[in-house]
Amino acid sequence: MQHEADIAGVTYITPTANIRPKAHGGRAKCLQRLIRLGLPVPDTYAIDFDTVGRIAQGGRLDAEALVAAFGPDPLVSVRPSSAASDWGGPPSVLNIGMNRARHAALAHRLGPDAADALYSRFIQSFATQVARLNPDLFDGQGIDLMLAAYEEQMDEPFPEEPAEQLSAVLSAMARAWDGTTARLLRRARGAPEDAGLGLVVQRMVLGVGNPASGESGSGVIQFVSSKTGEARITGRYLRQSQGREALLPGAGALYLAKDTRGPSLEEDSPGIYADLQNYGGLCRTRLREEMQIEFTVHHGALHILDAVRVKRSSRAALRIAVALATDGIIPEGEAVLRIAPRALLDVLHPQVDSSARLPLIARGIAASPGAATGKLVFSAAAAQAAQAREEDVILVRRETTPDDVLGMHAAKGILCERGGPTSHAAVIARGLGLPCVVGASEIAIDPRARLFRAADGSTYREGDLVTLDGSNGRVIQGAAPLLEPAMDEAFRTILDWADERRDIGIRANCDTPEEARTAARFAAEGIGLCRTEHMFFDEGRLTPMREMIFAEGHDDRAAALDQLLPVQRADFMELFQIMAGKPVTIRLLDPPLHEFLPQDRKGMLDLAASLDLPLAAVERRVQSLSEFNPMLGMRGVRLGIAMPEIYEMQARAIFEAAVRTTPRVTPEVMIPLVSARREVELVKSRIDAVAAKVRTESGVEFDYNLGVMVETPRAALRADEIAEYATFLSFGTNDLTQMTYGLSRDDAGRFMSAYVREKVFTDDPFLQLDTEGVGELLILGAERGRRGRPDVVLSICGEHGGDPDSIAFVRAAGFDYVSCSPYRVPVARMAAAHIAIRERGRTTTSPPER
Repeated sequence: MQHEADIAGVTYITPTANIRPKAHGGRAKCLQRLIRLGLPVPDTYAIDFDTVGRIAQGGRLDAEALVAAFGPDPLVSVRPSSAASDWGGPPSVLNIGMNRARHAALAHRLGPDAADALYSRFIQSFATQVARLNPDLFDGQGIDLMLAAYEEQMDEPFPEEPAEQLSAVLSAMARAWDGTTARLLRRARGAPEDAGLGLVVQRMVLGVGNPASGESGSGVIQFVSSKTGEARITGRYLRQSQGREALLPGAGALYLAKDTRGPSLEEDSPGIYADLQNYGGLCRTRLREEMQIEFTVHHGALHILDAVRVKRSSRAALRIAVALATDGIIPEGEAVLRIAPRALLDVLHPQVDSSARLPLIARGIAASPGAATGKLVFSAAAAQAAQAREEDVILVRRETTPDDVLGMHAAKGILCERGGPTSHAAVIARGLGLPCVVGASEIAIDPRARLFRAADGSTYREGDLVTLDGSNGRVIQGAAPLLEPAMDEAFRTILDWADERRDIGIRANCDTPEEARTAARFAAEGIGLCRTEHMFFDEGRLTPMREMIFAEGHDDRAAALDQLLPVQRADFMELFQIMAGKPVTIRLLDPPLHEFLPQDRKGMLDLAASLDLPLAAVERRVQSLSEFNPMLGMRGVRLGIAMPEIYEMQARAIFEAAVRTTPRVTPEVMIPLVSARREVELVKSRIDAVAAKVRTESGVEFDYNLGVMVETPRAALRADEIAEYATFLSFGTNDLTQMTYGLSRDDAGRFMSAYVREKVFTDDPFLQLDTEGVGELLILGAERGRRGRPDVVLSICGEHGGDPDSIAFVRAAGFDYVSCSPYRVPVARMAAAHIAIRERGRTTTSPPER
């Protein structure tokens, strides 16, 4: 055989040939790797991207010389070879070179049935994929009728010359790659506009033969489970076949390994099975990857046609990476790099089985990952009642408010018609580890009738069963099959390896002991944000809180707050004990007081009864606390200055909890919504006074750190002055983004998709940190804060703390730690390790392209 065909743009694949993924594609390069390992790969030629591009524009390739290079009377296949297999490509064409003469020869050697099957398959492929004829014309027809149908449709006979056939196939595949549909599909898969296509021309191994001459068939084999990553042989093998298509009647499928359910390749052809195992092991150790091997057997001889990376779920990818590193095949650092940080979310939460076909009700914004099945309920009270009955429910609201928090705790998932990725529902759901879909504008909720209508007019009522897919923003009818979380030994191992390599701290945002326990389980290095307002919405605490709001003067407010002091102290003690000496940052009360009051008439009547007040008095107080823009009104530090007894009570609760907790903790007290140095100075003096009183009363010396939550642009710009009174500055990027853009994070979901689509914003700034605008404020705040206090500790505690790109930005800016919701802690740990490993260049190798 003439291996060296001197054809421009065509390279015979040998161990030393100049085959490059960026010029010839991943399939060609992988075949070269298999050849280097000594695997029995049929003779293969690679056609590079530039040559295929010229063919698509009408250029010609010397097909006669290429056919001649395979020797006399060859049959060949043509397969696509793009830079990334995920980008797709035109379908492969097999058995090129079949004609009447070749058909007659094969009929004599293999039998008429085998020859007919090979010729029929080629005619049908050529007619439909090259000539673009209707497939129905060729289904179930004999060879003569198929050839006649082709000639009638094309006004010319079916081509007999192998070179003419090959030239037509190459041209059709090249043009298909440049077609509009293919371009759109590639773009959706992330391919660049100028992505090239290579083609590989390979000698055919028929897969059909004379049974008396030995085993013939085709299949694929892999040695790990695609779902779990566990060592297990899976795949398929079909006798007398090419690919998945049986070409002879009565051809049977064999199990690969021994199986009680039927015959297997291992039993019928132990030598072939042993060779496949050996080749799989070679690929694993030498290519440093688990590969799926495509093979064909002809008359007892095994041939390897191709190999690709085993397709895998996120949980399988994690287990495979850990196994490869544990076996010394790849370094631990590379194993960490092989797992995308966000992929850990698929391991942490239940997921909808991607292989299931499901009836979709609506789509929205994927606000909190995971999946859950439950009955629909339309109020927090209904969710709590269902929890008491031990029923799983999905809480449906137009948008959630702090009044819904207890119902959110009781639900298995949250669905909102409105809202964005950092809306109240999204933030709380991520903290609780609940799936959440917001901005589901395709549904119309009627809370009074306790139902919602979908876009197709169908109605879903309270009690109907649905599945919420928070990872993909889907609402699914009925109970979808779910994959359970997989926080196994491999999960813990890879995060340990990540921790050894990262160089920025990771804390968690926790409002409750339950969240703190989750954070501790995920090895958070402390609590970076505890929002104390969520502690007040329990029924037993809401009444004294409301009494404080209705109090007329300082003494009355203090008396009401005295009722809250013990429960706040108990909350903080539990948090300190769970975190076992790790830092806990407690944010003093932040939201406006109206959030603790009912807004509907029934709620006001109940409040009037509980406080023994006239309804008119309650209505007046609610009205007096209402604001045109409450998020920019009487909240945060402004509350602490206007009603200092609130912060004094909270400070006392923190300090009394600290002196009663073992191991001893140095609490971190954070002042929210600061915009001026004087605000910090005033609050600090009062908190210092409370600390002095607790030291005297308890007889215990303790320290505390006072910090500021930087949420306003002015605080970032005046950070040097503010830092004089603060040991740490924690940038609340949710509100800082909101104020910098002038966007409501609860309402932005209504137009954000249009803004991103029209490229007004590159990404949703509430999901990914705006490094140009908000990022500049972070850098200025960090620089100026350290100018005012060189040892000031810097962090971010918004939801951006769990975003890998945002972590990279603040790490480069010199921040000390990030804080995110508990279920994002593993993602942040992994992302921080990726950044550090890449920067330090600890590993320079990469897995096979395919």
